[in-house]
Amino acid sequence: MNLNQSNSRLSARHFCLMGASLVLLTLLLSATRFSAAKIQDGRPRRTTQTAPVKPATPTPTPVKPASQPLPTRATPPTPTPTPVPTTTENGRPKLGDAPAPPKFRPKPTPTPSEEIGSDSTITINTQLVNLSVRVIDRNNKPIDNVRQSDFHVFEDGVPQPIESFTKEEVPISYGLAVDTSLSLRSQLQSVIDAAKTIINSNKRDDETFIERFISSDKINIEKEFTASKDELFDAIDNLYLEGGQTAVIDGVYLAAEHVADYRKGNDSDRRRRALIVITDGEDRHSFYTEPQLLQRLREEDVQIYLIGFVNELEKESGLIKKSPKEKAVNLMSKLATETGGRAFFPQSISEMPEIAAAIVRDLRTQYVLSYNPTNKNRDGSYRAVRVTVDEGPSRDKRIALTRAGYVAPRTGAAPQAPTNRTGTARPPAGPGKSP
Repeated sequence: MNLNQSNSRLSARHFCLMGASLVLLTLLLSATRFSAAKIQDGRPRRTTQTAPVKPATPTPTPVKPASQPLPTRATPPTPTPTPVPTTTENGRPKLGDAPAPPKFRPKPTPTPSEEIGSDSTITINTQLVNLSVRVIDRNNKPIDNVRQSDFHVFEDGVPQPIESFTKEEVPISYGLAVDTSLSLRSQLQSVIDAAKTIINSNKRDDETFIERFISSDKINIEKEFTASKDELFDAIDNLYLEGGQTAVIDGVYLAAEHVADYRKGNDSDRRRRALIVITDGEDRHSFYTEPQLLQRLREEDVQIYLIGFVNELEKESGLIKKSPKEKAVNLMSKLATETGGRAFFPQSISEMPEIAAAIVRDLRTQYVLSYNPTNKNRDGSYRAVRVTVDEGPSRDKRIALTRAGYVAPRTGAAPQAPTNRTGTARPPAGPGKSP
């Protein structure tokens, strides 16, 4: 074999090896791709959405149940202050703390019981004037057979139409204001007996409160409104005399105000209100003046009955000095006339049962007249009222007694005086009085 043939064979063999290598390499690449594809198909596919992260749950703060209050630092008890004597506020009289001062509250405003439609028209008569009228003959004996047609009402001299008329016995809420100043030192027992006689005439639904007054800074509630005679008797038995400048006007002013403001629970308030004052009637030093008291009484429908032990005052009269007895009688008579009540001036304690019976009879057997004033001005002015009664069947004279007048309410609200205590109306100081 020559050299050329050998080279040709080597070239052919080399060519075959290269071809086999290429085929083998191709097969390996194909297998590798197949395996890679298989592995890729077997893996879970990823997404671009991330798994939600669960928010961290806050650790709750333990709370003790209501039945187990949190512990607190122990503190020593607060000592009870020693009671101090009642004083005046800027010189004004007030009720003291024995046993509890009256709580003066604004008059309640009526609340509608149901919703009113926007298209509804409602007319409310808020101007009716109620008069408690008692009728007597010339001997001051009560007459109880008067008809509505026999009554005639006049306001400032103008006849008024009577809207309603009734005569019935109703419960009474009244105050018993007792003068315990030293000027009554010789008559204290008579005063106590008089008070007990009146209280003993109370009926089941009657209620009474007791005020003890001396000077302007010693006007106290001894017993709040109650129907218990035993409690009232105990309060009367505990009365005692005390020195001071007698303030009859102040005592009447605050007691009448307290009676006017009193309401018993949720009753229909068909009660008569009265104030019975037992005193010698000598006013030595009151903060309020007589005109201020009369003005206040015109704003409240409270009848005042006065029992005046004035006989001892006669000893203080002189040739120049005006009789204290005359002044006391004039004051008490004016208060009774202004409010439609009565004033009594007993000569002895033996007259007290009859006086108590007369007061109770007057309060229980009065006629109640209501009228709508023809004067519609709501200007806070004073309106004089007069009631007359026709003669009886035998032409007997019959006399009607009622309050002398009233103060018309102002538009929007009843007239109010300046105040020196929350909820307590007070008129301005009079001449010579410092507020």
